[in-house]
Amino acid sequence: MAMRGEGQIAELTRIAQPDVGVIVNVGPVHLELLGSVEAVARAKAELIAGLGPDAVAVVPADDPLLQPHLRDEIRTVHFGPGGELEALPHELELPFASAHMRSNALAALAAVRALGVEPSGRIEVELSKLRGQRLLLEDNVVVINDCYNANPMSMRAALNDLAESASGRSVAVLGDMRELGPDQRRFHAELGAHAKEVGIDVLVTVGEMARDAGPPFGGEDLYSLEDAQHAASQIASIVEPGDTVLVKGSRGVGLEVVAEALCEVLPPAAGGAD
Repeated sequence: MAMRGEGQIAELTRIAQPDVGVIVNVGPVHLELLGSVEAVARAKAELIAGLGPDAVAVVPADDPLLQPHLRDEIRTVHFGPGGELEALPHELELPFASAHMRSNALAALAAVRALGVEPSGRIEVELSKLRGQRLLLEDNVVVINDCYNANPMSMRAALNDLAESASGRSVAVLGDMRELGPDQRRFHAELGAHAKEVGIDVLVTVGEMARDAGPPFGGEDLYSLEDAQHAASQIASIVEPGDTVLVKGSRGVGLEVVAEALCEVLPPAAGGAD
């Protein structure tokens, strides 16, 4: 269930009446609307509050912000380090290796087990084209099209995945993260510092807010572009053969045009979509 303010998940829970409620994480999202991460946790925890007496809550084990909202009278399963479900079983084969996707899979496993299902073997997952889909283009260029939305947590996770998976240069095309409130400049600056820390080779910022990620990253391989259309017109001159290119930003930035521009210049290789 999605939300952009308090009371919205409570209403959706009343309608859906779920048997299992899963909270994947709590982080700095929609702060412009909610004001604090504590308020985000409170809004997400409306799901727990709305569960029936026979329902199961699934929550991350390492998130103290959710602890005040847990209910003793219903079953709660904690996933992740320190929880009842700490790791994925070896017999479960997943088509992705990134830590954040595997954490999501761990939450999903906890949910299906709560329903009495024990999955095994290879799990087939087809990601939509704006949510982490990988495209193999000509010249061995890989595009990670993850531009549906962005927040500080998902950006860091995507940068970690980019740094770990790139066989050639790692190129991050990062747009504005919106609805972050008065600390938006700090969040964007921290993003640039994180990109440098994990070893991203090239940083392309798109938008006025994302520009603040530039100074902490520094160096010659930094490009600050005004908007998505400008980035789309320039990206082919930045990317080199063998690059892995992450494209990610808030929905309103419209960075899909950047991925589309690369696909026009370097058509997908045979069997190039994951």
